[in-house]
Amino acid sequence: MFFYLSKKIAIPNNVKLKCISWNKDQGFIACGGEDGLLKVLKLETQTDDAKLRGLAAPSNLSMNQTLEGHSGSVQVVTWNEQYQKLTTSDQNGLIIVWMLYKGSWYEEMINNRNKSVVRSMSWNADGQKICIVYEDGAVIVGSVDGNRIWGKDLKGIQLCHVAWSADSKILLFGMANGEIHIYDNQGNFIMKMKLNCLVNVTGAISIAGIHWYHGTEGYVEAHCPCLAICFDNGRCQIMRHENDQNPVLIDSGMYVASIQWNPTGSVLAVAGSQKAVTQDKDVNTVQFYTPFGEHLGTLKIPGKQMSAVSWEGGGLKIALAVDSFIYFANIRPDYKWGYCSNTVVYAYTRPDRPEYCVIFWDTKNNEKYVKYVKSLISITTCGDFCILATKADENHPQEETEMETFGATFVLVLCNSIGTPLDPKYIDLVPLFVTMTKTHVIAASKEAFYTWQYRVAKKLTALEINQITRSRKEGRERIYHVDDTPSGSVDGVLDYSKAIQGTRDPICAITASDKTLIVSRESGTIQRYSLPNVGLIQKYSLNCRAYQLSLNCNSSRLAIIDISGVLTFFDLDARVTDSTGQQVIGELLKLERKDVWDMKWAKDNPDLFAMMEKTRMYVFRNLDPEEPIQSSGYICNFEDLEIKSVLLDEILKNPEYPNKDYIINFEIRSLRDSRALIEKVGIEDASQFIEDNPHPRLWRLLAEAALQKLNLHTAEQAFVRCKDYQGIKFVKRLGNLQSESLKQAEVAAYFGRFEEAERTYLDMDRRDLAIGLRLKLGDWFRVLQLLKTGSGDADDSLLEQAHNAIGDYFADRQKWLNAVQYYVQGRNQERLAECYYMLEDYEGLENLANSLPENHKLLPEIAQMFVRAGMCEQAVTAFLKCNQPKAAVDTCVHLNRWNKAVELAKSHNMKEIGSLLARYASHLLEKNKILDAIELYRKASYFYDAAKLMFKIADEEAKKRTKPLRVKKLYVLSALLIEQYHEQMKNAQRGKVKGKSSEVTSALAGLLEEEVLSTTSRFTDNAWRGAEAYHFFILAQRQLYEGCVDSALKTALHLRDYEDIIPAVEIYSLLALCACASRAFGTCSKAFIKLESLETLSSEQKQQYENLALEIFTKHTPKDNRKSELDSLLEGGEGKLPTCVATGNPVTEYQFWTCSVCKHCVLAQEISNYSFCPLCHSAVG
Repeated sequence: MFFYLSKKIAIPNNVKLKCISWNKDQGFIACGGEDGLLKVLKLETQTDDAKLRGLAAPSNLSMNQTLEGHSGSVQVVTWNEQYQKLTTSDQNGLIIVWMLYKGSWYEEMINNRNKSVVRSMSWNADGQKICIVYEDGAVIVGSVDGNRIWGKDLKGIQLCHVAWSADSKILLFGMANGEIHIYDNQGNFIMKMKLNCLVNVTGAISIAGIHWYHGTEGYVEAHCPCLAICFDNGRCQIMRHENDQNPVLIDSGMYVASIQWNPTGSVLAVAGSQKAVTQDKDVNTVQFYTPFGEHLGTLKIPGKQMSAVSWEGGGLKIALAVDSFIYFANIRPDYKWGYCSNTVVYAYTRPDRPEYCVIFWDTKNNEKYVKYVKSLISITTCGDFCILATKADENHPQEETEMETFGATFVLVLCNSIGTPLDPKYIDLVPLFVTMTKTHVIAASKEAFYTWQYRVAKKLTALEINQITRSRKEGRERIYHVDDTPSGSVDGVLDYSKAIQGTRDPICAITASDKTLIVSRESGTIQRYSLPNVGLIQKYSLNCRAYQLSLNCNSSRLAIIDISGVLTFFDLDARVTDSTGQQVIGELLKLERKDVWDMKWAKDNPDLFAMMEKTRMYVFRNLDPEEPIQSSGYICNFEDLEIKSVLLDEILKNPEYPNKDYIINFEIRSLRDSRALIEKVGIEDASQFIEDNPHPRLWRLLAEAALQKLNLHTAEQAFVRCKDYQGIKFVKRLGNLQSESLKQAEVAAYFGRFEEAERTYLDMDRRDLAIGLRLKLGDWFRVLQLLKTGSGDADDSLLEQAHNAIGDYFADRQKWLNAVQYYVQGRNQERLAECYYMLEDYEGLENLANSLPENHKLLPEIAQMFVRAGMCEQAVTAFLKCNQPKAAVDTCVHLNRWNKAVELAKSHNMKEIGSLLARYASHLLEKNKILDAIELYRKASYFYDAAKLMFKIADEEAKKRTKPLRVKKLYVLSALLIEQYHEQMKNAQRGKVKGKSSEVTSALAGLLEEEVLSTTSRFTDNAWRGAEAYHFFILAQRQLYEGCVDSALKTALHLRDYEDIIPAVEIYSLLALCACASRAFGTCSKAFIKLESLETLSSEQKQQYENLALEIFTKHTPKDNRKSELDSLLEGGEGKLPTCVATGNPVTEYQFWTCSVCKHCVLAQEISNYSFCPLCHSAVG
């Protein structure tokens, strides 16, 4: 981090300043001083030049208002940024709140206790409350609108400081005796703060400042120290929270007047004065520290006495009140950033996330990739790659590398230029300094350095990987202690114990090139090692402590920026004779520059470099500067006589949306001069100048200029000089062209002026060339336009190609509807199918499938699309059209359309459908889904198997004694399935017996085949028995309840044939009941005899029947009254008459109705009452 003074503002009449505060939001600076002086200033940068942004832009006072109202010296000024208010107070205890109205500040409120003086005022984080502390121990908390919330007198205590916590729940009060007390936000005492930094301090001390950073811009890392407390004797402690037992301790070794955090809480400025060793007077100094107590640097300020310090809202400037002046210093922060292959990589923190947000911003096509990284330490880049150094995550298990990593605490992640991690390395050494070359990454702690030869998929030359042949274990990672002297021949080892050994002279900076590694130490010693085999070649001693090192492109010179921003140069190979007459290697060059904060060597010239000094960029050639350029950008890259610089300050104001304006390219003088010569004087003189100052970039400039003028001879020579083979070929091609305008068009196209080239072609009536140009560019919209505008026939294949390419353009952007229109014109069926599918336009897809010829290669794909959409018919059609019946059947099976599957399988003579079906059915049965299995068989027209299962269910239900109606329904279903099966057999026979024979023979054959099948089972012969049994069982009971006792008896008598289906007990009990009701005691008696002889009954049940019979037949003789009618029924036997299923009576007349489905009869006079057959419930025809 570098700092330098940039501006000084004098206060009129030499009034001494007491306090200063910079509003972080609007940029107003309030300063208070003696005799009631209160001023509000504002610095604004006025610039029209886009390149001059940030610190480089000149700044002027846009506001300079003196606020009248205080009489005594103003001691406290504090801003409320949320509500744009300024609160000030003077030595008489007068408090004034000021507000901004139409560009000027006016008094809004006044308050005076008249008793004591205000020592400190603090607004809380959201600007809602202010806490004011008086010297006599009075505390007042007020709201932003001027109302008092609470007040308290702390007896016998002298207050001098106050601070709010970030959540406004805690107040810290600083006492005059140096104690700090912790209170809650209602003013109740909690505890005294433990001040670890004051151990062993004697004498009176006072608090110089308390500043609690509220986390408004996020924290550097999770649990980062944010509460800074500093005493006038220079002792300081930085705490994570108000009762942190282990704070960061600092002894700044100076008299402290004021402290303040920067707006992101990453740097603490401690301002005061230091005893100078040489002079007897004190020197005003600002020390800068990280939250972890690391010293970042020192800034010395002229003047007698410093009274206050305040940061600007962007954190890039700091204002210091010294005597009657305000000094402004610019800060050049150590941004975490890098530049690899056109990509700027930068990191920043966000308030809503604990991690660092690392952005990879591709400046060429303005795309950005975001990556969140925990505890990022640094970003280092080289070539196309970047290294992110981070702390390892404690919670995650370590990756096992070859050596067992025990608690590796840091990770080096190798990423490409879009942030994809390629290779993480876990190391046990703090990577304070990291540098990388094309082949190596070197990370150093204070005591040791680690080298890792990384591998990437890119082709490296044999020289660059001369030791890649070694096994991975041996030599890709090693560790060297800074005090060791490796010879380079013996391999180093990966021994982390070296990293633990201490050293008297720690490392302070490193850098490396392909063949040299430079390690600088705090004493000024510089050690030079060879790479890739690390061997100590040379030690040099300098008298400065390096902060940043940089080697030029041939590793002959080393640039050193020390911690105070002085840039010096060291020639590594020069041999000089020192004062004692000894020959030594290495010489410090004469050049020295102050206030330097960045420098970069040119990649292609060892004598060229660019450096940033304050807000100017200088380019040096052979240590001679060119005239400076105003800029505050960080240098990304310097090659081809062009410097690419990035305005990180501007980018990080709004880091999520980097703007291309923040990348600036500067051309160095020789390039500018050559360009001016070419434009003003002409090519001949320019080529002479370039001859004297040769550089490939200049030759290219000349070649391009000569091309523009069609001076092919010069162009060719220049292309040869800058080794541009394509350019040479292009010039040759131009030479062979006859027409001048054709040459011009080609040159225009070469320079990317395509519109101009196209116009020229069209003017020459060479539409074909214009189209060719657009084809090369892939601008298909223009190709289409050109094809349509031209006269004569457009080339059909080209038209199709254009339509398809535009279709692709829309399809890539998922604009399927637009794509369809172009694909239709381009007859691109494959992509059309895809678009229809994406649009879910299945009708379009179906039409497309129908329009395709048979066996087209697209049909299976379309069929698959239908399958995915569950559209069986269309899929089958498509499969059959491309002659894939197997796939069609599979589809039917997949979509559970078994009937269709069976039909297809039969029509295509496929054997395996039966096995498929059986497999699926058995799967269903295993899961006890019998009804599903029946449905499956029924759909597949396997009626026989379906009926078998159905009968099984019906029998089981009957056994369970379920409702008779339900059982009847099940039996009817089974019977209907059997009827369908009969029908199927007949049809099959009809199909087989083609020719002259009659229907009868085919039906007969069908029956015969059926006979063969059905000998095994009882239910195919008489499918309707079960249904009949339950039908009559229900009918008898219905008739009985309706009072038709005779009909009921007749029906009940039928049930005697169905003992195999309905339990005998049920049948004979019903019969006895009906007979008894119709006074047919003879029949009743027979029924009782039957009941008493049943084996299924227990003896008690039989006894009950006997008792009942006794009771009936003692009263009535067991004889039937109306014998004749019942006789025929009682006889039974072979000559049975058909029974009417509606009444249960025998059909004796010749006029009766027969059901077409179940072939049962109903009396002619009865059928008129029914719309459905009483047994099978099919409609009456």
